Amino acid sequence: MHVARSGKLSGKEFDSRSSEEIIVTVFLSTNPYKMFSTQQSSWFIRKVICWRAAASIAWAVLLLPPTTAVFVILSRFSLFHPIHTISECFFLLTSASAIFSLILLFGVILMVGFLNLEYYSVIPTIPCSKIALLGHLLHPRQLLSSLAHCIMGVIVGWCCAITIGGRYETLGFSCTQTDGSAQMCLNEYQVILLLAGAFFGFSHSLLGVIHNMNYVAFHTVQQYKYLRFKGSLPLVVKCSATQALYSVRNFIVVYFFVGYIPRAWMCKTLNLELNSSVHQLDSVAGLLDLSLLYHLWISATFLLFTWHITLLLFRIFVTEVYSFPVQSTFTEDAHQCLPKVLTDKQPMIVKFLALQDLALLSQHSPSRRSEVFSLSQPGGHPHNWNAISKECLSLLTDLTQRLVVYHDTVATNGRAKSLSTGSERKTSSESSVTSGTEDLMSPKPTLLMKTPASVFARSVAGHPQSPLTAPFTPDLDSPFASPALRRLTAPVDQCSPWFGSVQSPHVMRRGPKLWSTSTDSQVNGSPPPSPASVTSLKQEPSKPSLLAKFLQNRKEQVLQSDKAEPHPQL
Repeated sequence: MHVARSGKLSGKEFDSRSSEEIIVTVFLSTNPYKMFSTQQSSWFIRKVICWRAAASIAWAVLLLPPTTAVFVILSRFSLFHPIHTISECFFLLTSASAIFSLILLFGVILMVGFLNLEYYSVIPTIPCSKIALLGHLLHPRQLLSSLAHCIMGVIVGWCCAITIGGRYETLGFSCTQTDGSAQMCLNEYQVILLLAGAFFGFSHSLLGVIHNMNYVAFHTVQQYKYLRFKGSLPLVVKCSATQALYSVRNFIVVYFFVGYIPRAWMCKTLNLELNSSVHQLDSVAGLLDLSLLYHLWISATFLLFTWHITLLLFRIFVTEVYSFPVQSTFTEDAHQCLPKVLTDKQPMIVKFLALQDLALLSQHSPSRRSEVFSLSQPGGHPHNWNAISKECLSLLTDLTQRLVVYHDTVATNGRAKSLSTGSERKTSSESSVTSGTEDLMSPKPTLLMKTPASVFARSVAGHPQSPLTAPFTPDLDSPFASPALRRLTAPVDQCSPWFGSVQSPHVMRRGPKLWSTSTDSQVNGSPPPSPASVTSLKQEPSKPSLLAKFLQNRKEQVLQSDKAEPHPQL
C-alpha cells in the first residue's frame, strides 16, 4: 500500500487498489497523530505473521483427527477384549456424533490459534510483586481470555463425554426414585466432565499469565520446523500428562467442597431430580471411583495436549527466519528493507526477526553482506551500513546503561544476595586474597546479579523445574528446546578459558565491569572497588585444622632455636 505525499490518489492508483486499502490510506492522510504509519507497521503482520499463524492453525487442525483417535482408543481400551475395543473405536469414529464433536474441536482449535495470535509477545512480562501479578490476572483483557478458555474447556469436556460414551453420554436419564416413581434425573457424571473442562481451561489461562506461556522466544541455533516439532513432541506429551494430574487433583478438591452449588443450579434450571439411589460425586465414596479419575485425567491430557500443540506450532512458524531485502530498487518497497525495518518504529516481532536476519546475514551470506557495505550512487555514502551500525550500537548502549543502573541500585540499597554454597564462598575468598592491589584498583564482581524473576519462581539453578512451568517457560529446559539445541546453547563456565570472546585458548577473560564510578573516589582514574570484592576481603579466614596448628608451632620453634644459637665466626 502506498500513500501519496499530497494525501490524494491518482486514477491509476485508485483502479489498482481494493476498497480496504483506500479506506486505510484516507485514514492515514487525515490522522496526523500516528507515531508511525500503518503502511510501515502492518505490512509485515498482514503479509507474514497472519499467514504463518494460519499455517500453524492448519497443521494443528490436521493433527487433531489422529490425536482424537488416540484419545478414543485410550478412553475405551479393554485389556481383556482388545480386538473388540479396536472395532468399537472404529465404528465410533465414523459415527455422526463423533464427526459433530470433531467439528466442534476444529472450532476450538481455531479459537485457541486466534488467542495465540492476539496475546503473543516477544518480551516476557515479569511482575515484580504479587500485587502486580494480581493486577495482570484481574485485567479486563485477561478476564476475557479466561472466560473464553472456560467456554472452550466446556466444549472440549462435552466432546470427551460424547466420545467416551456409556454413563457420560447424556445429561439426563430416566431413573426410579425410592418411592417407585419414574423421573428424569441429572447425570452427574457428564456434569463433572463439563465442570472439569471449564476448570482445566481456567487453570490453563491462569498459568499462561503466571509463567509467560504467550512469550515467543527466538532460538540461538536455527532448526527446520519438522526437527523442532519432532524434538519437542515427546516432552510436550509428558508435560501435558503431568500437568493434567495436578489439574485433576485440584479439581477434585474444589468439587468436593463446592460441587453441590453447580449441581443444584443445573437441577433447578433444567427441572431435573437427583438420583437418591447412588452416591453423590461430591463425597469421598463418589470421588474414589478409579474409572472416573482415569477418564478425568485422560480428558485433561487431551485438552492440554491439543492446546499446547497449537501453541508449539505457532511458536515454530512465527519464529521462522525471514529474509529481509538489504536494499530495494523501487522506492515504494523501501520500508521493507532491513536498514529501514531496524531504524523505523516497528512492532517488536518485526524488530526481532530483523535482528535475527542480520545475525544470520553476518555469518552465512557473503553476497547479502556485500550489499550492506555498498555505496550510494551518486555520492558514495554507506547509508545501509550507517543505519544498521547506528541501530545496533544504540541497542548495546541502552542495554549497558540499564545494566549499570540496575547494578547501582542493587549495590546502594543493600539487597545484594550473599553466596549460598560453601564452595562459592571459598572461591570468592581465595580470589579476593590473591588478587592484590591490581584487583583492588579494577575489581571483578564476584556476585552474579540476576534480573527480576517471577514471584512464583522457587528455584534459580540446579533444581528441577515444576511440571506446571516446564512446557512454556522461556528457557533451554523447556520442551520447545530440543536436546541438540540445549547442548549447543549450553552456557560456558566462567572459569573456562572459552568464556567470552578470547583470542587464545590460554587467555582468560575477566567478567564485565558494570560498576559505575563516583567522582569523589577517583584518585588515579581507576574505578573504586565493587561492594562484592570489599565484602569478600572482609570475610574471616576459616579456622585451621589441628594438624596445621601443630606444624605451625613446630616451624616457629625451629626458627626461634635457630636464632638463639650463636653462629661460628670464620
